[in-house]
Amino acid sequence: MNSTSIPPRTTVTLDVVDGDITIGYGTTVKGTGTPAMIVVHGDVLCEGNNTLESDVKARNLEAEDNVTVRGNLEIEQDIEVQDGRLEVHGNLAARDVDIDESLYVEKDLSVNEIEVGGELDVQGNCKANSIDVGGTFEAKGKVEARDIDVGGSLTIQSESNIESLEVGGSATVQGGKIRDIDVGGTFESKDSLEFETIDVGGTVDLTGNNKGEEIDVGGVCRVKGDLQFESIDVGGKVEITGSAEGTELEIGGKIQVGQNLKLQGNLEVGGKIEVNGETMARNIEVGGVLSSKKVTVEDRVEVGGAINTTEGVSARFIEVGRRSEVHGPLEADEIIIGRDARVENIYGNRIVLRTGAEAENVYGGNVTVESDCRIHGELHYTEQARIGEHVIVAKPPRKVSKLPS
Repeated sequence: MNSTSIPPRTTVTLDVVDGDITIGYGTTVKGTGTPAMIVVHGDVLCEGNNTLESDVKARNLEAEDNVTVRGNLEIEQDIEVQDGRLEVHGNLAARDVDIDESLYVEKDLSVNEIEVGGELDVQGNCKANSIDVGGTFEAKGKVEARDIDVGGSLTIQSESNIESLEVGGSATVQGGKIRDIDVGGTFESKDSLEFETIDVGGTVDLTGNNKGEEIDVGGVCRVKGDLQFESIDVGGKVEITGSAEGTELEIGGKIQVGQNLKLQGNLEVGGKIEVNGETMARNIEVGGVLSSKKVTVEDRVEVGGAINTTEGVSARFIEVGRRSEVHGPLEADEIIIGRDARVENIYGNRIVLRTGAEAENVYGGNVTVESDCRIHGELHYTEQARIGEHVIVAKPPRKVSKLPS
């Protein structure tokens, strides 16, 4: 195969090259035709600081320093730039791309695998199987990829369709579908996102209608909209302005939900939960405060601090901790009110008020009231009432055949 060499620091015009071509350092190459084009039936070797002033087609492109292409770059096989950057002021299409420093593409990027040591900037759409960037990756158009690994930060301004996304620092996307998300710092989606897993060390911000499976966040998770999920594990705080629906939810600190919270499984909160609408779950365990318009639980509710509801709490079993305060009715098969706790109306089959507890009204089957308790209204029971010492009941306890609902 023929080989052509162009001297350094010159300007030449080429049309079709049969064979390989070496372009000397600092040389500018122009094409012919409209639009201008250079066609190389072989490999292109650039010695550095070269400008190609047209569309370029070739088998391979290798460079030892910076290269600028003022048009489209179409490479059948591979591109490799050592100790430099590549600028393409048009579309770039190739099989595999390896750039030591940075890559700028003014329009669309279409490759199989790409590795950039520094910065990748794509102004159009981006399609690849694998993208590996050591520094930052910015894309204005749609991004479709199997795997993306970015050491620094990532910004995608249009919809994404990604199998696996791994970012060491921060990532901002415009929604779409991302199956697995692993970000060391912060992750933000500015539109509706569909995912399987989110694992973020710092903060997650989602917007719109979001649907996924597992969320694991070390710090804060904020959702401006609705969220469907399988499980959430957040070390700090969760804020959801809309509704949340899922299976399991475990929060180390605080959770706020603007509308309803519906879980098929367990809710565990170390600190405080505030739900403006209704809360539904199989089991609820709250270390601090539970606030909701209404709480409906299949099995157990255990709260260490306070309960604030307008329509009450219903479950099979309810236990309120020592010195807790409850606003709103409690209804369960079994209810235990901790020592020195304060509650309003309680309805149950088996009810126990520990020492020093206070209630407004008590309606139960078997009721045990330990010493120093106070009931400000009625105590009605259908089977048996055990009253301890120094108990004050505003109205005499009364055995009835039917309890109020």
